Amino acid sequence: MTRTLTSLLILIPLALVLASSAWSAEAPESVCLQCHASLPDRLGAPVNLWQKSVHAQNGISCNSCHGGDPKDAPTAMTPAKGFLGAPKEGAIPAFCGRCHPGVLKDYLSSAHGRALGKGGPTCVTCHGNHEVLKASLTLINEKSCSRCHSFERARIIRDGMQQTEAHIQGIELRLGGYGSIGVDTERLGKELFSVRNSFHSLFHEVNTARVKSESGRINAELSKLDRELQLIDEEQVRRRIMGGIAVAALLSIALLAYLLRRTFRD
Repeated sequence: MTRTLTSLLILIPLALVLASSAWSAEAPESVCLQCHASLPDRLGAPVNLWQKSVHAQNGISCNSCHGGDPKDAPTAMTPAKGFLGAPKEGAIPAFCGRCHPGVLKDYLSSAHGRALGKGGPTCVTCHGNHEVLKASLTLINEKSCSRCHSFERARIIRDGMQQTEAHIQGIELRLGGYGSIGVDTERLGKELFSVRNSFHSLFHEVNTARVKSESGRINAELSKLDRELQLIDEEQVRRRIMGGIAVAALLSIALLAYLLRRTFRD
């Protein structure tokens, strides 16, 4: 018994150290964050802003946008390592469009895109640069839009998109719930991600007619996901019923064994 306890006392800390080392290997902090976090004012501010962003939540770090080597401080910001730095205002849409090509295409065909370089808005005007917020209809609001023009057109588009947005959020919640109990929802999650991105890109063209026509197609895709989730619902119900039957059977067997034991004892 003493030997077993001693072994456990040795193995548990060792396991914790190994787990900690594995986590550290998976998620090292880049030299970009280490350096800028120690700098004052505008050079240090991006770190805190980025930490609250949707980019940080999804593992998109400094080098994902700005290039460079996130592991080697001396060469981190050298052209040889692909460092790009911050883009000029007119280059911002193409800069962001490397990862968001569909949005870039819609933006360039819009009144916003046609005003690029003439005082028109770019991606960071609405989304911010380092504290990038998750795309949602809350970004379409009077305070933001009325900085440049009236809110009326944007309001019409936002109102037309609200029902579909609620549908997307409902499916997202259901997928999250099933994922939390171990159901494999990876494929459905990827499909929803694609549909959601397609839907959110609609606003960037600022075209009310296209929003209406494309919303129908997107809702059809969401209905397909609903049907697949319904199958998961039904499977979960079946499992609960079978689990209940199994528990009842085990209890019945235990009760029968108890009664038989009492009978033979008497």
